[in-house]
Amino acid sequence: MAGHSEPCEALLGLGGNVGDVRAALARALQAMDADPQVTVRAVSRLWRTPAWGRTDQPDFLNAAALIETRLGARDLLFALQALETAGGRVRRERWGPRTLDIDILFFGSSNIDEPGLTVPHPQIGARAFVLAPLQDICGDALPDGRTISRMLAELDTGDLSPLVVAPNWWKAA
Repeated sequence: MAGHSEPCEALLGLGGNVGDVRAALARALQAMDADPQVTVRAVSRLWRTPAWGRTDQPDFLNAAALIETRLGARDLLFALQALETAGGRVRRERWGPRTLDIDILFFGSSNIDEPGLTVPHPQIGARAFVLAPLQDICGDALPDGRTISRMLAELDTGDLSPLVVAPNWWKAA
């Protein structure tokens, strides 16, 4: 896989609502951290969130992660999709139930608009289940300067709630 000569920080959104999601998220984060081209720098708390898009399904568990990678954005996407597949993800329907979903939310200061890869992720501001975990990592400011609390105030956060977890919950699982 092609890489960057210099490491790049990326923010990821992770979630799922089928099976043992907490374990699936932990395995994916552990696998990322074991990859010599990726270092997990920070992980949010776990958040229980209502389904979005298609609401007739179980609640999701969501998290965000700050990583440092030497992979290019497209190669990172391929690596994350391989983790989703290894975690049992089968792509059947948009916004449907899933064992594991990992999105690239930000990739350094890059603006990418290619088939299958748009960064920053275009739906960040519409998704409380992405913003709340990001706030755990980023404080109130996103890398592009938008304010998380302002965006959250404009959304119906519904039953969005953090789960009480140890600081490195993903390492202990």
